[in-house]
Amino acid sequence: MKLLVVTCLKEYLGDVSRIFKQANIDVFSTSEIVGHRNGAPSNLLEDWFASGGEEVDSMMIFTFTPAANAEHGMSLIKAYNENLKENFPVRAFVMPVEKSV
Repeated sequence: MKLLVVTCLKEYLGDVSRIFKQANIDVFSTSEIVGHRNGAPSNLLEDWFASGGEEVDSMMIFTFTPAANAEHGMSLIKAYNENLKENFPVRAFVMPVEKSV
């Protein structure tokens, strides 16, 4: 089992939900978050949030899912970002779940 965590702009929540469905992820949780940036980034291509003192309304989406679903979701998110015209890509990471009750 894996923990798949995704952060994105609020506007992308519907797209991420469709990506999860394609990856056979039917159950997930969401939380509204605000991204902050203090200072200019060293590498503009790896920017997590916008530069400057801006605040960005975002979402954190997470799910516990089989490893195959998490990997499929990651590949779909990568493809989504490659076609994205905006400067705010969807960010995602996978963490192993050692134990659960």
